[in-house]
Amino acid sequence: MTEQSLDRVARTERRFNALFAEYFDRLGATLDAPSFSRFTPDCVGLLRDLSLRGGKRMRVVLLHEAARLVTAEPVDGLDAAALSVELLQTHGLVHDDLIDDSATRRGGPTTYYAYRERFPEHPRAALGLTVLAGDLALALSLRVLLEAPLPAEVRQAMVEVQTLAAADTFVGQIIDLERDFPTTALGDDVLHAVADRKSARYSVLAPLRLGLLAAGEQPATHEAELRAYARLLGICGQMRDDYLDLFGDAEAMGKPTGTDIREGRHTYTVARLLSAVSGAERDFVNGALGDPGCTSETVAEIRAIGERAGVADRMRADMRQYAERARLVAAGWRPRWREDAVAFFELLPRWSVERTA
Repeated sequence: MTEQSLDRVARTERRFNALFAEYFDRLGATLDAPSFSRFTPDCVGLLRDLSLRGGKRMRVVLLHEAARLVTAEPVDGLDAAALSVELLQTHGLVHDDLIDDSATRRGGPTTYYAYRERFPEHPRAALGLTVLAGDLALALSLRVLLEAPLPAEVRQAMVEVQTLAAADTFVGQIIDLERDFPTTALGDDVLHAVADRKSARYSVLAPLRLGLLAAGEQPATHEAELRAYARLLGICGQMRDDYLDLFGDAEAMGKPTGTDIREGRHTYTVARLLSAVSGAERDFVNGALGDPGCTSETVAEIRAIGERAGVADRMRADMRQYAERARLVAAGWRPRWREDAVAFFELLPRWSVERTA
C-alpha cells in the first residue's frame, strides 16, 4: 500500500470511530424502551463497549474506497452505510463469541462473559441477553439505513444489500460449524464456500455494493466482477488468519497460537497439514486436534511437523496466488473507474496477506 493510501485509511478509521461514538451517545434517546428498564441501557452500553473497543474498520474503508471508484467528491449516505456495516459486524462478534464460548475480545470481556459476570446465578438469563444483544445490533444495522436522509430507492437498495449479507453470513456460520464434522477429507471447495459466505460477502462484497450505491452507481451491473474480487480477497484473508494461528508469532500477534488445533477446527492450515503427513505424524496431529488441553509444546511440535512437510510454504504460496488473482480482477476496472481508486483495490489483496499488524 502507498503511504498516501495508508494515510487515507487511518483518517477514515479515526473519523468513523468518532462517528460511531456519537451514534451510541444518541441511541438511548431513540430506542422505545420503557423508563423503568435497566437491562436495555445496559445492553446498549455493552454493545457500545464492544463496538468501540478496536478493529481496523476495513469494511468502512472499503465502503469509502468503493465510492471513490466513481467520484472524488463527498458522497451522501456513506456515514449511514458505515454504521450499518459495523453494527452488523458487532452482531457477528457477539454471536461468534457466544458460539465459541470466548471470554475476551479485543482486550476486554466478551458480551457473553460480561453478562455471565452480571448474572452468575442465572446462566440462562446471561445466555438469553447475549443472544438478544446480538439481535439488537442486527436490527440497528438495518434501522440506521431506513432512517438515512437518502432517496427512498437508495435506502431500499442498501437495506436489501445488508439483509442479503446478513443471511449469507448466517449460512456461512452454519457451514463453518458443519465443516468441523467432516465425513471425508475436506477439499478447497468446502473451505472456499465457508470463507466466502461467512466473511467475504458481508466484509467485502456488501461494502463494495453500498459504496457504489451511495455514489450513484448500480452495482448489479458489475455483479460478477464484484463477487469474484470479494471471494478471492476473502479466501486469501482467511488463509492468512489460519496460517498465523499455527505459524504466526504469538508475541507479535498478542495472542497464543494453536487455537484452531485445540478447538478441532478444520481450517485451511489443518486440512493441508492432514493431507501432507502420514503415519505417526498424522496420528500425533489427530491426537491433538480438538483437545482443549493441548499444550504449547504440542502446538510447537505440530508447527515443526507442518514446516518440515512444506505446509507453511504452501500456505504462503496459496495466499499470494489468490491475492494476485484478486489484483487482476481489480485491474480490469481501470477503463471504467477512477485510476487512483482502482489502484487501491489492486494493492489491497497483497497488503492484506503480508501486513504484520
